Amino acid sequence: MDLAINPFSSGTRLRDMIRAIRACKTAAEERAVVRRECAAIRAAISEGDQDYRHRNMAKLMFIHMLGYPTHFGQMECLKLIAAAGFPEKRIGYLGLMLLLDERQEVLMLVTNSLKQDLNHSNQFIVGLALCALGNICSAEMARDLAPEVERLLQNRDPNTKKKAALCSIRIVRKVPDLAENFMSAAASLLKEKHHGVLISAVQLCTELCKASTEALEYLRKNCLEGLVRILRDVSNSSYAPEYDVAGITDPFLHIRVLKLMRTLGQGDADCSEYINDILAQVSTKTESNKNAGNAILYECVETIMGIEATSGLRVLAINILGRFLSNRDNNIRYVALNMLMKAIAVDTQAVQRHRATILECVKDADVSIRKRALELVYLLVNDTNVKPLTKELVDYLEVSDQDFKEDLTAKICSIVEKFSQDKLWYLDQMFRVLSLAGNYVKDDVWHALVVLMSNASELQGYSVRSLYKALLACGEQESLVRVAVWCIGEYGEMLVNNISMLDMEEPITVTESDAVDAVEVVLKRYSADVTTRAMCLVSLLKLSSRFPPTSERIKEIVAQNKGNTVLELQQRSIEFSSIIQRHQSIKSSLLERMPVLDEANYLVKRAASTQATVSSVKSAPAVTPGGQPKLPNGVAKPPAAPLADLLDLSSDDTPVTTSAPTTAPNDFLQDLLGIDLTDSSPAGGAPSTSTDILMDLLSIGSTPVQNGPPTSNFIPPGIAETKPVAVTPQVVDLLDGLSSSTPLPG
Repeated sequence: MDLAINPFSSGTRLRDMIRAIRACKTAAEERAVVRRECAAIRAAISEGDQDYRHRNMAKLMFIHMLGYPTHFGQMECLKLIAAAGFPEKRIGYLGLMLLLDERQEVLMLVTNSLKQDLNHSNQFIVGLALCALGNICSAEMARDLAPEVERLLQNRDPNTKKKAALCSIRIVRKVPDLAENFMSAAASLLKEKHHGVLISAVQLCTELCKASTEALEYLRKNCLEGLVRILRDVSNSSYAPEYDVAGITDPFLHIRVLKLMRTLGQGDADCSEYINDILAQVSTKTESNKNAGNAILYECVETIMGIEATSGLRVLAINILGRFLSNRDNNIRYVALNMLMKAIAVDTQAVQRHRATILECVKDADVSIRKRALELVYLLVNDTNVKPLTKELVDYLEVSDQDFKEDLTAKICSIVEKFSQDKLWYLDQMFRVLSLAGNYVKDDVWHALVVLMSNASELQGYSVRSLYKALLACGEQESLVRVAVWCIGEYGEMLVNNISMLDMEEPITVTESDAVDAVEVVLKRYSADVTTRAMCLVSLLKLSSRFPPTSERIKEIVAQNKGNTVLELQQRSIEFSSIIQRHQSIKSSLLERMPVLDEANYLVKRAASTQATVSSVKSAPAVTPGGQPKLPNGVAKPPAAPLADLLDLSSDDTPVTTSAPTTAPNDFLQDLLGIDLTDSSPAGGAPSTSTDILMDLLSIGSTPVQNGPPTSNFIPPGIAETKPVAVTPQVVDLLDGLSSSTPLPG
């Protein structure tokens, strides 16, 4: 890379530098080229070169965009801005916007130059100053230059007006107190014909409404008529090639005006009534076969839902969203579903009319649309439509993707629990969900199902027969297996003898051996699931009481787990074998049906546990990947926890007292070991056993003293005898300051 690097070599110096940087093969080569360029630019700056100053600034901007420091060129920007010519000013202002920001003090030096250029006779120089001020204006500059910008809003040139309006937006954001200075000028700009000026003026009005309540009230009184006129003219205008987008005249102006109307009409019935007609006109006349038209329609719907609109207008807006749901574009369908979720709180009945279309979206190929549509269906469910909607969802559960089954199952279970008025219908739906997606059903759901079956005595026979048939057909669904095994164990005789048959049921033939076979198959299939195997053992134990002829076979099955490596299963197996073999007299009373579970009490506990879980998740502090809680900036890191906190040995709510001589010296150790370590020696005596036991426990320290007080007063050589040093065992230092309330003797 031997390119001649001379800042005054040719008129295309910037191009040469870019070519040299792009030709670099390594980062080191690039840094070398940039270093040489920066050195050459510094030399040119120090020599005061006038001819190539703007070219050097252009090179500095490119170097800055590559990420290298260019602070040494900031003053060159100010010199270029102070120059008289337009090319120098253009490069100077561009460098100012790129190399500096509002937080740098150097920026204050340019305020005077900006003021002069805002009053310049050349409109292009005025435009440069407005553009720079709109990009990097600080609060101080805004206060100093606001009068000049306000005056330029009345300029005759439309481009200058447009840039002044955009600059005013920055000023109002930086200093909201100046909003009242721009209210009348912003309202007058809405009478312009130039679309660029109109868009800037509408945006300025929107910013004024956010900045000041007074400005909001002023614009409600003085701007609504102008906004309605603008929207009507743009909607009814003929083809204009400079503003046409896909056959629609200036959709950007449409959307800006609709947003401002929404801001003005929100919470104000009079303003909302005034703009109802034009909103209805735009909603009905805009074509929806192009994306630009859909954008305007969507903004119309947003505005109608955001103001105090009439019910007829809201129905029109929801119908537009219903048309969006039939669109082939996924993005349009997604935003329609999002908006319908907001609209359901306003007009549920109108959204209900599109229920069939929303249900089709649940089956969409796009996962984000599926999830959003499922949430919307959940909001649509009520007492009148719960059965057809649940049927549709359960039918789809059978063919849905594995990734979507979990969300769909949770929603179906929630709907069934929330809206079921008929226990039989509840059982049917839950049995079907367990059969189709039992692996995705959460524990609290099937627990609630067991509680309900325990309380519905007239449906227990139907439940055990339905679950037995489902178990034979879908034995791989975990939650189904658990519920079925529990039910067979409790109500096995109802299964075999067809007790409590319902009118719609057909009798089935199940022998005692068949019931035991079903549980045995589950026990072998779920060899790794401890919970399911434990439930199977309990079920078999109960069946041995229900079906005495099968006792010997059940005893053999249960005995197979006596050598199980899982202690829980091993213990159950041994104890159950003993019950079957040796305790025939008490077996029948011991293995009776479970008493009816208290459904109301269970629901209260479940709701409380759910709420506690949610609150704990919300209140949990943010944790960094290293495991430490995330602290706000400026908050000191807490000191390291002492050993007592690490072992959780001391109690937070027990005050530590240092003056009570009767307090046990090692309360935490006494609690840990469950032994009495209180000092029984006379008052003033030294504790003789607590430290020794702790040393024995940890296997450290010196040999404990058997009799007499410990010899702890030892004076090392070279230490004055008037200042004795207490040398205590090492463990005392280790656990110093935990919860010991009695000081060790000197």
